[in-house]
Amino acid sequence: MSAGATTLEPVQAQAGAEGDKRRQILDGARRVFMAAGFDGASMGEIARAASVSKGTLYVYFDSKEALFEALTLEAKRCLAEALFRLDADDPDVAAVLTRLGTTYLVEMVRPDHVALIRMVIGACEKFPRFGQAFFEAGPAQGVTRLAAYLDVQVEAGRLRARDTDLAAKHFLHLCQAGLLTRLLFCAGGPVMGEEIDYRIAEAVRVFFAGYGPET
Repeated sequence: MSAGATTLEPVQAQAGAEGDKRRQILDGARRVFMAAGFDGASMGEIARAASVSKGTLYVYFDSKEALFEALTLEAKRCLAEALFRLDADDPDVAAVLTRLGTTYLVEMVRPDHVALIRMVIGACEKFPRFGQAFFEAGPAQGVTRLAAYLDVQVEAGRLRARDTDLAAKHFLHLCQAGLLTRLLFCAGGPVMGEEIDYRIAEAVRVFFAGYGPET
């Protein structure tokens, strides 16, 4: 083994351990915030839920606000990255949008995701930056990625759209079309697979009615 590898391995191990500890803290914080909300959570409760000392907790996050922001940003960033991996070379735009719309809606209606949105909204009045950061890490990233995909399809003649950023927003809003609002207010029953399939099929149909290629 080379001297360079010998020096590097302990550094990598330490970085990995720190990453695991941070993940442990975020997992504990998620449970506490979901149960108590931002105002009701305390750093002491989070430390207990994460099975770390308060001293260790403050090494990673110097305040409850910093921990909350890190948790919510990571959740939305990971979701945007997972959902909006679009193959710009796939010529079957309807199939691509159907897959995206289905996975998007399945994630949007998950109870823990709805609870996360409620929690961020509840904290926004006191900490407006939470809402701005949450929006930029999640919804705005998703729209940017989808608009980039639509740009390629317009260039290839598979779609027609003068404003692909607005077209991306139109598609995502067509997919959920009031459903998220319903869930935020705890109105109506659970969302079943049949409803998701129907909503996405209609979203794709309406989207192509407005943005499909000239026939």
